[in-house]
Amino acid sequence: MSTESSSPRYKDLDTWEAGEILEALFDRQLSAVAAVRAARSAIEAAALAATQRLRHGGRLAYAGAGTSGRLAVQDGAELSPTYGWPQDRLVYLLAGGENALLHPVEGAEDDAEAGREAARALTALDVLVGVAASGRTPYTVAALEEARARGTLTIGIANNPDTPLLRVAQHPIFLDTGPEVVAGSTRMGAGTAQKVALNLFSTLTMIRLGRVYGNRMVEVALTNHKLWKRGVEILRELTGSEWGQAEAALRVADGRVSLAVLLLKGLGLEEARALLAETGSLRAALERWG
Repeated sequence: MSTESSSPRYKDLDTWEAGEILEALFDRQLSAVAAVRAARSAIEAAALAATQRLRHGGRLAYAGAGTSGRLAVQDGAELSPTYGWPQDRLVYLLAGGENALLHPVEGAEDDAEAGREAARALTALDVLVGVAASGRTPYTVAALEEARARGTLTIGIANNPDTPLLRVAQHPIFLDTGPEVVAGSTRMGAGTAQKVALNLFSTLTMIRLGRVYGNRMVEVALTNHKLWKRGVEILRELTGSEWGQAEAALRVADGRVSLAVLLLKGLGLEEARALLAETGSLRAALERWG
């Protein structure tokens, strides 16, 4: 596995000057990001397939162990505040459970049966994204195998080619990051590429699901003063309203920007709610209304 191999270029790494070490680490981060470009078509196909499944009420699930699992959980956890994705439509299959987010759980990634057991909660409506730098992590591979057998749409992200995870996934995404500067430390280049790939996948999916209008997060959760102010500014931009008018509509809409847009366009509260529920997005609702 290239992610586990040692590059002779860095064999005397510990004797280098600090600046030289940082330069090597930085260069590998850049090449890790560049490696995602080659996987862009695979990421696009995976996101569009996930969109079709999620439009019909499915859940988005993530599976992984160690660094890969934590990156996967982070990606999912940010979808609710950023795009208003319902918490009850997110599922996390993390080797070792929630405790593994902060602490290593010995042997958890090797427990294939635990991966299968976790995936038994998934259905044919759901989407599962499995992430493993090696592409061989027993927990993650078993989770995807079980999920696929249940009709779940499966997506695999790995940093080694032709691995079990990529073979079992309906949408394999190979990130060719090669050896790490510190041999085997896949939290570095491999992890960076995984984070970028997850960002691209989930953001494209959320956009295609109508959680964005133009380039504005119209389903963002306004959980603090900064975000409330952003919500008002979005409303002013989209409707031409004055600050006080936009803020009043946002309060009536309980902080939901997309709903407040419709209120400012002249719809009643219940009418606007029904229209958004029926159409699934602000753009579709506006097209229907207009």
